[in-house]
Amino acid sequence: MTKRGIVSTAASGLLAMAMAVGAMTAPAQGNLTILKPQAMEKLMPATVFYRGLSATTELRNSGGVKFSDGYYVLASLVDTSGYSAATAAKYQAYLITEVPIRAGGMKLGAGAYGVGFIAGDKFVVTDVGGHDVLTVDSATDGNLKRPMPLEVLADAGGKFRLYIGRKYVVLSR
Repeated sequence: MTKRGIVSTAASGLLAMAMAVGAMTAPAQGNLTILKPQAMEKLMPATVFYRGLSATTELRNSGGVKFSDGYYVLASLVDTSGYSAATAAKYQAYLITEVPIRAGGMKLGAGAYGVGFIAGDKFVVTDVGGHDVLTVDSATDGNLKRPMPLEVLADAGGKFRLYIGRKYVVLSR
C-alpha cells in the first residue's frame, strides 16, 4: 500500500469513528452535549440499587448530558416490577448527577436518585432509600411530535429537559 493509500485509509477510519460518535450524541448546546441511548451503554449501570432491591435499567430509554468540563448527568427508565405500587408510582427513572444541579429551580446535590412524574403536574426526587428529597412543578409538552419513553433535550440558556413521555422538568447546572 502506498503512503497516500495509508493516509486515505486512516482518514476514512477517523471519519467513520467521528460519524459513529455523532450518532450517539447531539451537537453541543452551550456548555453541554446531549447524550443519546447508544452513548449511555458505557456510562449507565445495567442494574441500580433503590429501596432495598436491584432494578434493571432500560438503556434504550435513557439519556443524559455531558458538560464541557467532563461531568455528567444521566437518567434511565427502570424496571419497577418488584416494587410496591406506591413506590413504582414515583420511581420511574434513575438519575445520576456528578455535580449539583437545579431541578425546577431547586438545588439538588450530586448523587443517585429515583425520580418520577406524579399527579398534580409534579416531579419528585427521592433518595435511594425512597425518601422524598424534593418535589417541583413539571410541565407537559403538547408540541412534542414523537414523545419517547425517556429523553433528554436541550433547552435555552444551557438548560436541559428531562422528559418521560410528554411530561418534563427543566434541569440546569
